[in-house]
Amino acid sequence: MEIASSPHVASGASVDDIMRNVVYALLPVVVFAVFAFGLSALLVLTTAVLACVGTEYVLNRVAGAPDTLGDWSVVITGLLYGLTLPPGLALWMVAVGGIFGVGVGKFLFGGLGSNAFNPALVGRAFLQAAFPSAMTTWSPAFLADRFAHISSSTLAFPFARPEYDAISAATPLSAMKFRDTGTDPMELMLGLTSGSVGETCAVLILVGGIYLVARNMMNWRITVSILATVATMTLIANTLAPGEYPQPMFMLLSGGLMLGAVFMATDPVASPITDTGCWVYGLLIGGLIVVIRFWGGMAEGVMYAILLANAVSPHIDNLVQPRVYGSRA
Repeated sequence: MEIASSPHVASGASVDDIMRNVVYALLPVVVFAVFAFGLSALLVLTTAVLACVGTEYVLNRVAGAPDTLGDWSVVITGLLYGLTLPPGLALWMVAVGGIFGVGVGKFLFGGLGSNAFNPALVGRAFLQAAFPSAMTTWSPAFLADRFAHISSSTLAFPFARPEYDAISAATPLSAMKFRDTGTDPMELMLGLTSGSVGETCAVLILVGGIYLVARNMMNWRITVSILATVATMTLIANTLAPGEYPQPMFMLLSGGLMLGAVFMATDPVASPITDTGCWVYGLLIGGLIVVIRFWGGMAEGVMYAILLANAVSPHIDNLVQPRVYGSRA
């Protein structure tokens, strides 16, 4: 007979199972990313995963910590990190960001279960600060020679200025914010636009999220709260000033919102535990996204919104703790 402390209810799904299923949910997004952007995107994603996995392996060996590669968490970090990057980004930059994301964003905090911020976004934020020009240069999607040619910027020598073969293509968000040009929502839904490697096809991202929700491996409240907040705030702004602000569908389908709301904000380590806290957390992220996109100096705000919400996540849980039965407070 085995005697153990509470809790005595098991979900039946181990950390390995959950993480592996998240990888499965991301695979359609990864395949479409390679289809849309070709060999350069494949190299960016491969380098991102290898940099993250290799960093965790080396740091575990140096620290004498147990091997954690088998739990798949660092593979997810590598995939998500790679999916947030421009498809023509230099591979040495990809590797640097992956090393920083895992080393500082995860390992420094104690590894899986202890990181305060999403490691994939930590790596991307570092690159955004270190290489702003490269991180805002976008390759066009569906180039005719994308499977026969690798962009020279992708293979740029370390610390050299990347040279881009193709004309830089504006993302839908930057076109809206700086050129006052809209994009067909159907193109956004199907991923027929320029952008980060894996943020363009909203429908595949949603399919992956539905798969995880159906398997009870993702807290849907966070995603729904983010999307509802963005849609509501955008609808109000568009109603008051239709010529100045876009319609809700554009805001929901453009940029990294879907990828962030489905796969990044729902990180169980960096998000609140309570259901009420998840609603508040999603509302905060959605509000910050709209504020940054509409009134900030940048076209996109998903990364910063999630990282800021990660920082206050523990405080949200403390504020919405349910009252203990039988107590007055």
